[in-house]
Amino acid sequence: MRWNPFAGAYLADPAQVWRELLDSPGGVHHDEGLGLWLITRHADVRRALGDTESFGNALTLAPVYDVCPEAMAVIMQIDAPPTTAAADPPVHPRTRRALRATFANTADRVEQRYGAIVRRRVDELVSRLAARAGQQVDLVPEFTTELPLLVLLDLLGVPEWDIARIRAWADGQIALVWGRPEPAEQVRLAQGLLDFWRYCQQLVRDRLDSGRSGDGYVDQLLAYRNGDDEVLTVAEVSSIVFNLLVAGHETTAGLLAHALDQALADPDRWRAMAAEPHRVPGFLTETLRFAPAIDGWLRVTNRPVALGGVTIPAGARCLLLIGAANRDPAVFAHPNRFDPERADANDHLSFGHGPHFCIGAALARLEAGIALTRLAAAVPGLRPAPGHRRSYQPNVAFRAHRGLPVVVDTAVPAVQRPAA
Repeated sequence: MRWNPFAGAYLADPAQVWRELLDSPGGVHHDEGLGLWLITRHADVRRALGDTESFGNALTLAPVYDVCPEAMAVIMQIDAPPTTAAADPPVHPRTRRALRATFANTADRVEQRYGAIVRRRVDELVSRLAARAGQQVDLVPEFTTELPLLVLLDLLGVPEWDIARIRAWADGQIALVWGRPEPAEQVRLAQGLLDFWRYCQQLVRDRLDSGRSGDGYVDQLLAYRNGDDEVLTVAEVSSIVFNLLVAGHETTAGLLAHALDQALADPDRWRAMAAEPHRVPGFLTETLRFAPAIDGWLRVTNRPVALGGVTIPAGARCLLLIGAANRDPAVFAHPNRFDPERADANDHLSFGHGPHFCIGAALARLEAGIALTRLAAAVPGLRPAPGHRRSYQPNVAFRAHRGLPVVVDTAVPAVQRPAA
């Protein structure tokens, strides 16, 4: 089939393409244009995520197209060592231990360590939105993107006045690696990525030079390192911060935008956010399955791999279509129906699987859950702006809304009763 992730139907409803890929024999396809092997079925995607001997991470953060020489010259100056998404053993187990020791990654620990920060930031943004009653607002720049970035800056101890350029740098990395920008734009984005890396290096260097120990996440990483390069090098600390400032907010922003999109599509769902907050965790789980923030992820084969009746050669780049795997009818009943009450939603792969399972999953759930319930309580009449049509950024990995325009209405909407 003809698959174009950068234009056409894929930018409005990728599920149409996922259905065709899942229905075709084998569920494994080679895309000549991108030079990628597309892996779609749940069992195969799950295997690729968990089998680190067959599927490596060395090219996970390498652009999915041939970068122009001028941009490549800039990219080659970024000497960030692999620590998280792009790391393989033996580096990844060591850096993963550092993350587990320093970053709260269970529901209880996340609530205890970060709950107050999240609630304060949610309340600030919700109050700002509620004050704009009667106006049309785009929730993507004004809420879904800003909240997780503000929380992350609080955790890392980054000045709030840097929020605009960090957001631009993070968006730029996603466009540079998983998009398809023109050569001049490649150069601009590459320079931004280099500036971003130098910013993270300076942030860590300033903490080291200050000689003071604080309670921010950078301080915790440096305390864990305790001056021992065999535990973590200073460059690896900078690299972890570099990766968190992208993955730590872009994925949560996507989850929150998708959840709001699904909730606002049905007034009854939106009312339930405030009236029945105990249902919100299940709603978020189904959102993760139905509309993952990352619906494709890259791996490279370390050896020939037999999947779906074909053999993928060694050294091949594979795009694991998580969005398609989450709609696999072999695993999910009525996979194309959004159903917060479904029993099989927890089988989604949106936080990954295996040794690279998302370290920030619990924090993302906490942020999205608090944001949904408090926004619904404060703005019960929030509704999509007239004429809005869903559209996503052109990208093979991050499923990000171009916009989510809404009308702010703090009045409680009348319950629609069926005619007698």
